[in-house]
Order: sequence, then structure tokens, then C-alpha cells
Amino acid sequence: MLFRASAETVAVMALDGSLLLHLTEQFAHMHGYRPGLSEVRSWERSLPVLASALNEAGLGAVEVMIEYALPLNSKRADVVLAGVHPITGEPSYVVVELKQWSQATPDEDDPVLCYVDSYAHPVLNPIEQVRRYCEYLVNFNGAVAEHRQRVSGVAFLHNATEFGVSGLRELEVDGQGQLFTAERRGEFLDHLRARLSDKHPGARAADELLTGRTVPSKQLMSVAAQEVRDREQFILLDEQQVAYRMVLNSVRKVKRSDHKEVLIVTGGPGTGKSVIALSVLGELYRQGVPALHATGSQSFTKTMRKVAGARKREVQDLFKYFNSFMTVEKNTLDVLICDEAHRIRETSANRYTRAAQRTGKPQIDELIDVARVPVFLLDEHQVVRPGEMGTVAEIKAAAARKGVACHVIPLESQFRCGGSDAYLRWVVRLLGLEPGGPVTWDPDDRMRLLVAESPQEMESFLEACRTEGYGARMSAGYCWPWSPEPKPGHPLPLDVVIGEWARPWNLRGERAVSGAPPSALWATDPAGFGQIGCVYTAQGFEYDWSGVIIGPDLVWRGDRWVTDRTASKDPVFKKSTSDADVDRLIRNTYKVLLTRGMVGTVVYSTDPETQEKLRELVGVEKVTAAV
Repeated sequence: MLFRASAETVAVMALDGSLLLHLTEQFAHMHGYRPGLSEVRSWERSLPVLASALNEAGLGAVEVMIEYALPLNSKRADVVLAGVHPITGEPSYVVVELKQWSQATPDEDDPVLCYVDSYAHPVLNPIEQVRRYCEYLVNFNGAVAEHRQRVSGVAFLHNATEFGVSGLRELEVDGQGQLFTAERRGEFLDHLRARLSDKHPGARAADELLTGRTVPSKQLMSVAAQEVRDREQFILLDEQQVAYRMVLNSVRKVKRSDHKEVLIVTGGPGTGKSVIALSVLGELYRQGVPALHATGSQSFTKTMRKVAGARKREVQDLFKYFNSFMTVEKNTLDVLICDEAHRIRETSANRYTRAAQRTGKPQIDELIDVARVPVFLLDEHQVVRPGEMGTVAEIKAAAARKGVACHVIPLESQFRCGGSDAYLRWVVRLLGLEPGGPVTWDPDDRMRLLVAESPQEMESFLEACRTEGYGARMSAGYCWPWSPEPKPGHPLPLDVVIGEWARPWNLRGERAVSGAPPSALWATDPAGFGQIGCVYTAQGFEYDWSGVIIGPDLVWRGDRWVTDRTASKDPVFKKSTSDADVDRLIRNTYKVLLTRGMVGTVVYSTDPETQEKLRELVGVEKVTAAV
């Protein structure tokens, strides 16, 4: 939140110019950079109009919270009004979304979206936008979690006429999603008077909201239990069930003793770490235990939200990122499930982090502090970026510094790569991630391994697999430059060039372009086959057939692998990244790429000597005849 004061004070400050100055200075202090021109213009033009309306309605004592930050989220509501309900006498809150639009047109096929002249792409209908803010606030702020009726929402389009935005009302309105225009200013004032008393100040209600505990509400956990646990199709076997029971037992023990305990579940690709995470999450919600799921991967988190919250949108908000807990109080949650924990970073700060939050506190410490039972699920061989700290040793050391007991639960059996332990051993031996050197592939009946003679042959083979009903993707080491994404309707740049063959990288952004899916959906959307995936979009996912192109950053010379950091185009490798770290991360990258396939893997190297070594180790089964 940037600022709070009574509506009367806000109106006075808006009139003398001090409000804009205060907001600008506070924004720079919190974020470490100056606000953009459009944001300043929005404050300058919209806040005085709202303050004037409140005072005209006789609500000068209502508390105005400007740029209110939603819990565990980077989103901010323009304004939250806090006061007392004129009939019930309870605290009452109105979330206000302010728009300067003069007109807007709903999407013909989806009224949740709309088009505004100043934006090149569709945006959320403001009725839906403010409704979601209200739902999110109720789901995560303890002050209103059991009092949904205390929160309402309005979109105030103070420059718009009814004719200009009438189509937006095709979307059904309710108590948490209303829309008012300049022509309905009188109705807007009546609506505010119906929710906020003109006889009581709102400062205490604002205090209550701001000090509300950040936890998932019981109602949200009940919905999540139905969506995640009651619908789950997972059958946990052997040590998976052991790990599941150990986590639940630890939660019970900690609640009885009022202590903390750290759990680490380790296992390679396909050992069921994410299955365990979802099973634990669903069971905890069924029991009413406050818990959240978090990862460090945008693609993985978005997919988990899509899978677990397909029918209930609010369930998606239970899936967070590791950097969501920078300012959350200690032991706010009973359980935090940190999936893909090998992606934990040194700190949660990035270039957008406001100055007040740049404490230098390790991200591991934040994750341990926020829950009584932090659970870390990881595979150390999947650390692929400099600064990733998710190892057993790092987590145990952090727990020891805090005097917190730490237990490691290993998973051995795996279900990826056709359940072939032999294939996984072959991969880690191939890449030198375990001692003994590469070994010849001894085909088993669980996993297929083939060497393609060219990227064209690989792609043709995988396309044939797709016609047989299999899923397939092609991925590569980060050895080719990555062009900016084109404008809609323009072809994707063909960045991955090998001889006469060229294909685009997967998209980096959050929107589809020219038929290609957004980054987070490359591994799961069938349209992802046309692009080459990188490790950051492939990590955490699996598909039937995996085509892997080994680039010039990893080559076989004589009797060993040689990594060439100059051949990598990955911008995460800085001059300060040591050669030893680059070597480890490149090998881990190919370990991730080579373990995505469930049915089989086709591999090709751009380097002739490396290609010959692969033929020697794998054999000469013809790719074209192997479907």
C-alpha cells in the first residue's frame, strides 16, 4: 500500500498537489525506481474524482487505502475503502478499480475480455477484474476470510458514458463486481452509502484489514480438497506412500508440540515428487490445515494451476512462487510444499523488488521461516542456472542455523522414462554425473533410445510418432541466439539453425503468437511441437517421445566430455560464473532434457565426434523404422 488517509484528507491533498508528490516519493522508496508516466497520470486524474465523490456522499471519514497490495501477490487494487456498514455495524470494505477509459467493447465470443483503443490486446473486463480482487482478498486475508459479505467491489469508469461501455454489462454483475460510469455518478454515490456509514470513521476497519493474517481461507481449502484430493487419480506406491505419511505425521507432531520441522524429499525424474506434493496438499486441505504449494518455475506453476484448478478458478491462487514470501510473518502457514526445490534462488529479490524488501535474506530462510513444516521436494541434478541453491546440503545447513530438526526422505523407484532405472543410470553415467564413465546402452522393454543422423530425421520420426497418437517434443541446449518475439500474425524467427534445417525456439511470453502456445504451455499444448524447447520450459514436464539436440556447448573429445561456455547463448551465464559451475550446469541441462520422454528418446549431436560416440554407445537401430 502506498498511502492511507481519510477521504477528507485525500481530497485536500489532491487539491493542493501534495497527494501526487507523496505517492510518487513513496512508490520510489518501496520499488527502487520512479513510477511510469501512465501510473502518475492515473493517480492525478482518477483519485481526486473518487475523493470528491466520497465527500459529496458524506463519507469523508471513510479510510482510503491507495494501491493496496493483495496478499502473496504482486497485484495491487487501485483503492480499498474501509468503513463501517450502515446497517450491520460490521467492518465494510469496497475494492475500487478506477479506469480512465471513455469507451470499451466486449469480445464477441468472451465477455470476460474487452477491447480498449489504447491497448493493442484484449484486457479483462473491469467487472471481472474487481470481482477477482475481492475473491482473492477473501481467500487470503484472515480479517475477512469468514466474512465474505464484508467485501464488495466496483469499477468506476469516471470518463465513460453509458453508450461507450454498455456492452461491458453483458457480463453478469453481483455484489463483488459492479460497474458505474460518469453518467451514473448518483447511483455510484448511493452504492457507496449502502456499504459505508457516514456516521463512523473507517480507520479501525482499515487497521483490521491490514493486520489480517495471510492464510488460505477455510472455504478455499474446502474447495481445494474437492478439486485436488477428491478428484485425484494418484496411487502412491512404496516409498511414495511412506513419504506422504511421513509428511502428514510430521504435521500432526508439530501441531501437538508447537515446534518446527523441515522435511526434504529427494528423488530423480519421475520418482513422484509432484504427485506426493499434490496428494499431501489435497489431504491437508481436507483436514483444514493452512498450506500452500510453491515452485520457482513459471511454467510449472502455471501448469499446476491449470491442472488442479481447472474447474475452480480460486484453487489456482493456492499455487505460488518461491519469491512470494519475502514479507510474510514467520509461521504464518502450517505447511509450505516447495516443489521443484532445486530451483530455489540465493535471494528472492530481482530488479523489480522494492528497496524496502531488499534485505539480502536467503530465499531458503524465507521458505523455512514462513511455515511450521516446510517440505522441500528436489532433484539435485536438475540445478541448471547459476544462483540456484536447492540442494540437500544447503537446506540442512539453513535448518541447522535456525536450530530446526531436518529429515531427508529418499525416493528410489521412478515412473518417468517408462519406469526404466537402466535408462536413468545410462543418462547420468553418460554425462559424468555419476562415476564410472559412459556405458553402452543395453535395450530393455521399458524405454527406447535412438540416435538420429540429422535434425530432419529426428523431426520426421517424431512427426510419425504423433500420427500414431503419441505426444512428442524437440528440445535443445541453449546454443543458438533467441530473437525477440514477433508481432501477432508475423512468423516466428527461425533461430535454431543446423545446416539447411531451421526451427524457432519456444515462445518466451505469456501469450500465443502465430499458432505457437505461450511459454508455460509449450510442453503440454500439442501446438508446441513446432518449436524447439529449452531447458527452462521442459523442466518439470514429460511427454511420450523426446527429441534432444546436443549443441556445441557439450562435446566428446578423446575419452571425456568437454564443455565450451563460449558456445552457450544462455544469458544466465555471466563472467562471474566459474568454469566449474558452467560445466556442472550444462551437464545438468542435458540430464533434464534427456529425461523428459516416457516412451523413448531420440538424440542428435551437432558435433561429428560426439555424434560418433553416441552411435557407439547406443547402437545403429534405424530411426525411420523404429515407430
